[in-house]
Amino acid sequence: MTTRRTTRKIQVGTAFIGGDAPILIQTMAATKTRDVEATVLTVNHLAQSGAGLVRIAVDTRNDAKALAEIRKRTTANLSVDLQENFRLAELVAPNVDKIRYNPGHLHHLEPNLSWQKKVEYLVDVAKEFDVALRVGVNCGSLDPAKLEKYHAQLEQNDDTASPPGDAAAIFDPSLESALEHVDFLDSIGFTRYCVSIKDSDPETVVIVNRRFAALRPQVPLHLGVTEAGTPLRGILKSRLALEMLLAEGIGETLRVSLTVEADQKAQEIEAGRLILANVAAGTVVDPATPLPKLNIVSCPSCARVQNDRFVELARTLEKAAEFAQDYPFKIATMGCRVNGPGETDDADVGLWCGADRVNLKSGSTLIGSYGYDEIIEKALELLREKIREYDEQNK
Repeated sequence: MTTRRTTRKIQVGTAFIGGDAPILIQTMAATKTRDVEATVLTVNHLAQSGAGLVRIAVDTRNDAKALAEIRKRTTANLSVDLQENFRLAELVAPNVDKIRYNPGHLHHLEPNLSWQKKVEYLVDVAKEFDVALRVGVNCGSLDPAKLEKYHAQLEQNDDTASPPGDAAAIFDPSLESALEHVDFLDSIGFTRYCVSIKDSDPETVVIVNRRFAALRPQVPLHLGVTEAGTPLRGILKSRLALEMLLAEGIGETLRVSLTVEADQKAQEIEAGRLILANVAAGTVVDPATPLPKLNIVSCPSCARVQNDRFVELARTLEKAAEFAQDYPFKIATMGCRVNGPGETDDADVGLWCGADRVNLKSGSTLIGSYGYDEIIEKALELLREKIREYDEQNK
């Protein structure tokens, strides 16, 4: 491991990120936030298992009320992800240590208000309640303006543009969004923040974080591969990205996002410890280790999952699709409406799960909505159709 770069040091509750602080492992509770008893038990267990920061999903005012009760019953460092409703910040800030906002989600609420004004509001709340911020850029929910600009550039440079899914293709809008928000935060005098730029492709995670670290070396980075999947596949993907970056001295905090049941989230902490131990011992995974051609992604379970069958559905589909492992397709299984629609748009076979039905997509096209008992076969029918088309084109 090379010498770690020296970034700003920010305080998050009783922990620190960056500077001379040890690398912090994070995770996220997957219990329903309004189930205060279950969430408190989970948060305390995860903190005792080694999580320096535990994130909780808050999407409504009722979730915010539950969070206040949770805060009374745990000393763990807590973070909240605002998703589309940035105005919830003032309700959750008194009871958390860090708030994560996604630049790509700021347009949802009050579209006539500029993103700069929305960020100024978040900063005012953060200052008032003494909390840190994370600017969390995610490949599946990028700033629409950045995506529009990027697609226009692709059309203008059609002959030289990288194909969709290529690491370089995803690079520009995500990096540009992160840099834009970092520079704005600095310009208004707020520096108590870290940044994450996540993708489901390990190579892209390495490229974009390496470039960001070179351009803004003072900013702490939270590392992760989004929608890494079930443990066997997800840990390998995370190792391929995170071990390489950490070995280069890049990264101040990390999360290994795994599709597991709510009571198994400590596996994320164990995987994070494995990665740190490998880097410290110099036994990092070979970056040339091949992944199957069939790219299977699934989001980490969280409180937003509307049907607990989501995790088993993801596992079952992964196993059932093994016959297609030598085909260059992407299967994406998403557990809720928040990221499900956008994060299946580039999948050959995409599933995003509701309470009783699962939406099946091919790219941005909705194929249909099916019950949990029938979706696997419908998804496999679509996959077989894709294989027939591919074989016909590549005779």
